[in-house]
Amino acid sequence: MQHANLRKVPNSLVYEKDPMIDLHYWPTPNGHKITIFLEETATPYRIVPVNIGTGDQFKPEFLKIAPNNRMPAIVDDQPTDGGAPVSVFESGAILLYLAEKSGKFLSADLRVRFDVLQWLFWQMGGLGPMAGQNHHFSQYAPEKLPYAIDRYVNETARLYAVLDKRLADREFVAGAYSIADMASYPWIVPYERQKQDIDNFPNLKRWFESIHARPAVVRAYEKGKAIATAPAVNEESRKFLFGQNAATVRR
Repeated sequence: MQHANLRKVPNSLVYEKDPMIDLHYWPTPNGHKITIFLEETATPYRIVPVNIGTGDQFKPEFLKIAPNNRMPAIVDDQPTDGGAPVSVFESGAILLYLAEKSGKFLSADLRVRFDVLQWLFWQMGGLGPMAGQNHHFSQYAPEKLPYAIDRYVNETARLYAVLDKRLADREFVAGAYSIADMASYPWIVPYERQKQDIDNFPNLKRWFESIHARPAVVRAYEKGKAIATAPAVNEESRKFLFGQNAATVRR
């Protein structure tokens, strides 16, 4: 099912019918997870850009819904209980919320459900943080530290191998396509930047190419390209991206 054509309004991309979900977003792996889900389910949504390279994540209005100053975050104006709007931050929690709201991509069967959830948590606790540190030390750190680079490149490779082994006898991570796949896929997209040879992981490569070809995934990444490419890392953006500490939270 295709969405209605987009029309531009200030600081957002809005569907012509009233959106159900406000998605506070920037085109990063964690941001792409949510646009993939919303495109797969044809859920009306509005993208509210959060330019993490210029410090939008520290604006008071964003911190009200995302106190950890990280995007993505959502505000659902039409929650299933009919009550006040619901805000959710953390990409894994958002995927779980949207799956429960829509009844899609998360089975009600106990065993299948927790198979999906354990792999969602695997991505949130393992693949995402380790690949993120890989990106930081190999791409962005002002000083190249061989130990740190080797540590995170090797750990990323180990996690790729875990996923490759998991996919040896199934099409998707937990059998049917689910939020576990949507969570992991965007963190495999930058495999070259992570210094990984995807040909060394044939099951993962087959899975990756299958998801890459899905029309909803194509649309999701096009939405990101319409907003921005990866943030340029310079002295100004570095303080927003990497200069946070306890004092910045207390301000």
